[in-house]
Amino acid sequence: MSDSVKIKTAKLLVSRLERISADSVWAHQVSGIRGSLLKILELSNKELSRSDREILDELLIKASDFLEQACIELLS
Repeated sequence: MSDSVKIKTAKLLVSRLERISADSVWAHQVSGIRGSLLKILELSNKELSRSDREILDELLIKASDFLEQACIELLS
């Protein structure tokens, strides 16, 4: 996946993570992941370093997992 696709995905995840209720058991964890994604997005105006790309990859996976878990909680 290219950097531009990862950045677009990160922006989408941030917007979705914002919508998770503060009452959710996932709210605290989601908040941290969301904040980390926002920091990476601030760097995206410059060229991302190799370590930034690795961190972004991990954050995208974690954010997707947390979002999925929050959705499962909502449906329960």
